[in-house]
Amino acid sequence: MKAIGLTDFGGPDVLRVLDLPVPETGPGEIRIRVHAATVNPVDTLVRRGIAFVSDAEPPYVPGMDAAGVVEQIGQGTDTDLTIGDHVMAVVVVSGTHGAYAEHLVVPAESAVRVPTGATDMEAATLPMNGLTARMALDLLELPAGATIAVTGAAGAVGGYAVQLAKADGFHVIADASPKDEQLVKELGADMVLPRGDAFPQLLRREIPDGVDGLVDTAGVAGLAISAVRDGGRMASSVGGVQVTAERGIETRNTFVPQYAREHAKLDRLRELAEKGSITPRIARTLPAEQATEAHRLLEAGGLRGRVVLTF
Repeated sequence: MKAIGLTDFGGPDVLRVLDLPVPETGPGEIRIRVHAATVNPVDTLVRRGIAFVSDAEPPYVPGMDAAGVVEQIGQGTDTDLTIGDHVMAVVVVSGTHGAYAEHLVVPAESAVRVPTGATDMEAATLPMNGLTARMALDLLELPAGATIAVTGAAGAVGGYAVQLAKADGFHVIADASPKDEQLVKELGADMVLPRGDAFPQLLRREIPDGVDGLVDTAGVAGLAISAVRDGGRMASSVGGVQVTAERGIETRNTFVPQYAREHAKLDRLRELAEKGSITPRIARTLPAEQATEAHRLLEAGGLRGRVVLTF
């Protein structure tokens, strides 16, 4: 099968087309004929040997989001999926096990049907990004009606965090640059403030005591923590961000592989997408062979949505 991967770590140019064996399913697994795989920031860490593959043998295949068609179901697998169903899946990368491939085997719990009315390309942006936002909100452990802030709200994870927070019944304050302000309002934020170093101070002018919780998807947790009230909570979706707890604030980090088999949570994303409560956003689609260009676009920044590779 065709896959996109690498044998040596490095920049985007290390990505190339690989010819790998088609994987077979075991008990509890399904195989997907992949039509779309989303390019995420974590994929660049895989490419550089920083995340998930440091103890694995080459070749390495990135990719944590996929969508396509069920083509094989492992013997004895308990699933309501059938051959031919269009599904989206979250993928835990390990060596050759990644979404940038024509064929992909995942646990049945890691896949659900594509939202009605969505293309495979749109659906591919939902699993990992949506579950990351879901986990961040779960880590806050706040009741409906609480006020939360979201940094990086115009991004893929941040946008889903805003929409999921509204679906959970939270009051949401989000940041945005001037060109993204309307987008973030349309995502459902109750208040949009300018992004940047002044965000916490501007927020405190509106809510002097600070917000109950904060989801940081922009890697600015060290700055943004000052917007959280004493005894509040903060969750970061950006790996490697270390924040010193202060004023009784609890700080937590997401690690989405822990949600890879949270089937009910993934299926809830499908339901919300069908209702229009969350909206997949594609910045660009490219043939899988142009993965190098996709990684360059991602690392250049400024995308509003995800680049999706098609197979």
